[in-house]
Amino acid sequence: MFSLDQWQEILQAIQANKIRTFATAFGVFWGILMLILLLGAGQGLQNGVKQNMMLDAINSIWIIPARTSMAYQGMPAGREHPLMEQDLESVEENVVGIELMSPENELSGEFDVRYGNRATSFPVFGADSEYFGIKVSQETINGRSINRLDDEQRRKVAIIGEQAASVIFDEDVDPVGEYVQIKDVNFRIVGVFSFESSAMDQAQRIYIPFSTFQSVFNTSREVTLFAVTTAEGMSGQKLEGDIVKFLKQRQTIHPDDNGAFWVHNQEEQHRSVNNLFLAIKIFIWIVGLGTLTAGIVGVSNVMIIIVRERTREIGVRKALGATPASVVGMILQESVFITTIAGYTGLVLGVLLLEGINTALVALGADLQFFNRPEIDLRVALSALGVLVVAGSLAGFVPALKAARVKPAEALRAD
Repeated sequence: MFSLDQWQEILQAIQANKIRTFATAFGVFWGILMLILLLGAGQGLQNGVKQNMMLDAINSIWIIPARTSMAYQGMPAGREHPLMEQDLESVEENVVGIELMSPENELSGEFDVRYGNRATSFPVFGADSEYFGIKVSQETINGRSINRLDDEQRRKVAIIGEQAASVIFDEDVDPVGEYVQIKDVNFRIVGVFSFESSAMDQAQRIYIPFSTFQSVFNTSREVTLFAVTTAEGMSGQKLEGDIVKFLKQRQTIHPDDNGAFWVHNQEEQHRSVNNLFLAIKIFIWIVGLGTLTAGIVGVSNVMIIIVRERTREIGVRKALGATPASVVGMILQESVFITTIAGYTGLVLGVLLLEGINTALVALGADLQFFNRPEIDLRVALSALGVLVVAGSLAGFVPALKAARVKPAEALRAD
């Protein structure tokens, strides 16, 4: 435990060399400030990209029929092979590892969504109730979502995006319970949803139960696309392969035809995005630690100068019985004190700046497509400060050892 006298000596030394101490502390302060800001900006970039690219459940797979690219069993390449409801039912019955499954069809042709005397144009989709467990970026903010009874009873109900609702209905009208007309068919609004992404077209959609969509608007029973999520313990890559293989067999498509289906595997994209940001974080840490190292080297150089200036004083201490350990402790205490104060100040300012930027973005309603919520994990920040304190100790350790080895007679002869 360091005595009050030692603390007084350190403070006196700092006051006597204010400019030098400030320059040393600023190097450490600037290093950790840059590290915190870089890490926060990197996290903000990651949040923004994930918000706009990872719109669906991480374990979701989306499949769309395309055209065949290979001739097979007398059938030419380039043929269309639309999916039918029976294909999806067969997939669900025969492929193992599916958690949720839902088709999605979009209403085609020219039509208006009518409410009273108001007619507007918004995209209308048919989807099962399980669809909304896959489309995780959608959140019901008023009323309810489409449920299983809506599917089974083919109810003429709809949920509407908040952007579409704000155009169709006046501000003082609650959309829930109101009726809109789609291609001369009345649908009762049962819910309003928001969309987390800045892709506003998603919040302009209107959804109706898939069974209703098929019976009212799509009597051919074709399916434009469908999505599934993998059950726990199931690999997304394996499930994707099993589904595509089954559909190829069912629709008489060459087993090696990789162009017959367009597949988006969210699990694979999530892994790619995570790998990308891991590389970015590693780069940020290298740059930040490089800046921090420059500050620590400055601390070490200043400690060497301090030892040189206090050589005579150290000699007197040793002549009066000071142990090498006490001499090392005295030098280290000053090094750690400067490093800790400067580092903590840089850390606090960095966190405050990130919070200020985040608050300003929210207050201004800024919609930066690939940047959102710059932040830093408190554990990471404290770990960085801990590393800094250890580095500060090491920075003063070599000069402290040099001071401990000074012989009293030589120190007293020093200029």
